[in-house]
Amino acid sequence: MSALTRTWLLLALAPVALTAERFESGEPVMGTVARITLYASSAGEARAGFAAAFDRIRALDAELSDYRPDSELMRLCRRAGEAVKVSDDLFRVLQDAQRVARDTNGAFDVTLGPLVRLWRRTRLKGRLPAPAEIARARGLCGYRRMTLDGRRRTVRLESKGMLLDLGGIAKGYAAAEALGVLHARGLGRALVAIGGDLALGDAPPEKPGWRVEIEHLGKVMELANVCVSTSGDAVQFVEIGGVRYSHILDPRTGVGVRNQKAVTVIAPEGAIADALATAISVAGEGLVDRYAGARVAR
Repeated sequence: MSALTRTWLLLALAPVALTAERFESGEPVMGTVARITLYASSAGEARAGFAAAFDRIRALDAELSDYRPDSELMRLCRRAGEAVKVSDDLFRVLQDAQRVARDTNGAFDVTLGPLVRLWRRTRLKGRLPAPAEIARARGLCGYRRMTLDGRRRTVRLESKGMLLDLGGIAKGYAAAEALGVLHARGLGRALVAIGGDLALGDAPPEKPGWRVEIEHLGKVMELANVCVSTSGDAVQFVEIGGVRYSHILDPRTGVGVRNQKAVTVIAPEGAIADALATAISVAGEGLVDRYAGARVAR
């Protein structure tokens, strides 16, 4: 594998304790760069931890990606109309997605795949979709049109043409899962960042927490054993007719959220933090009160 497709940035910094050194590594995955920082007793232990954590992230990308036609997610979509047995990871992510969808009255909805693809083309062309195009795409969306059977671990999409998009939940889930891999290896002092999603483990040696910069708030927070997700349109947006449209879609209109403000959510679970940050971008901060331990950074 070439240096352009797999990048190991293994940096052993100055020791901060007799048995713990800080190491960092990054690798392109899930359409962005995943970065891991951890404390280990040796470079060998760190390398093994990095390898296991990145393997977990790559495996989840193979299951959850909507960009990869061979992913488990896309295979499920091609079998719309059937009850399809899926992997534990995909089922867990869809369970969390449906929970947030119900709690937010659809402000978060992973069935928006047809609209997401329509708005990807909008960003490329710089032209709003026709109302009829939006109506057709919306006709293939709706979280109530996806049924999960927990006993059989099956997922059924109601009709052909439905597409799932896990862009608002998969990275948060993957970051937390990678952190879990490191914890299991005794590397609990770790931080995993995938795009705007962070999973924070035990605090670094002699520190109260990991220093996390919340850029849109202009502040730094020290946090440990939580997940952090930021949703915003600083990078992904399109401006048409003097109006700025976010890549985050409002399921009620099928249109990108206008003039969106960044939102950062802190929560015990990565998938929930990720999904709530998206939902709050659409429908407001009151949604976070329904989740124990979750809060909006201020």
